[in-house]
Amino acid sequence: MNAPASAADEHPIRLDIAEGIARIRFNRPHVLNAINEAAVLAFKAAVDQVAKDESVRVVVLSGEGRAFMAGGDVGRFHAAGRDAPKVVSAIIDPFHHAIVSLAAMPAPVIACLHGAVAGAGVSVALAADLAIAADDIKMTLAYTRIGTSPDGSSTFSLPRVVGLRKAMEIALLSDTVDAAEALRLGLVNKVVPVADLEAETQALAKRLAAGPTLAYGRIKHLLRASFNHSLSDQLNAERDAFIASSGTHDFAEGAAAFVEKRAPRFEGR
Repeated sequence: MNAPASAADEHPIRLDIAEGIARIRFNRPHVLNAINEAAVLAFKAAVDQVAKDESVRVVVLSGEGRAFMAGGDVGRFHAAGRDAPKVVSAIIDPFHHAIVSLAAMPAPVIACLHGAVAGAGVSVALAADLAIAADDIKMTLAYTRIGTSPDGSSTFSLPRVVGLRKAMEIALLSDTVDAAEALRLGLVNKVVPVADLEAETQALAKRLAAGPTLAYGRIKHLLRASFNHSLSDQLNAERDAFIASSGTHDFAEGAAAFVEKRAPRFEGR
């Protein structure tokens, strides 16, 4: 049986940091991890803490219970009545702060997806740098089902991942996408059996945590900014990023390892 709402909501977000891996877990399983004001403030606080922690070299986002995240807490919106715009604003502002912070941090962000991935859950999954999904996922943008438009950067990420025409279909119709289709469209990078999800995510997180974190951060920035740059501007940005990377400990280590024909031992600095 799921825990009562009052007990589960004492800790709507769980954060654990160990061995360079930060794990942020949505923890409202009684409502499929739907986010309310307390949950989104806790999410923002967790992301802010991770962004300031120089020991963090990879971030994993996941959900407790039967789902990754089923979007916003629609029951809370309904109960707010005419005050719904105030409630929505109180949720969206810190939510968007967290999304921007995840994109800006050098550490790669992995979305570990299972069960329902809906509404804001899709937005979070798309905002991550990589996504691993269990074969039981059901993704739907869902916003039009409650008569609203998306938030959480999905209108930014979705057309970049699937193209404008397909993004229109996904956003306007709010149809459900299964794991196989999500993989085909590029919404996720890999699909694995439910039983293997944690192990596969852990393996990828450890691989990234052992990598050149500052270089990862520059790659993230270059790729995300590329859509807004001319070729000349992008080449200039690549030059600047490469030169900056060449002054790091990890570059020196990587070059030495190449010459010495051994595996590099990156330290993320």
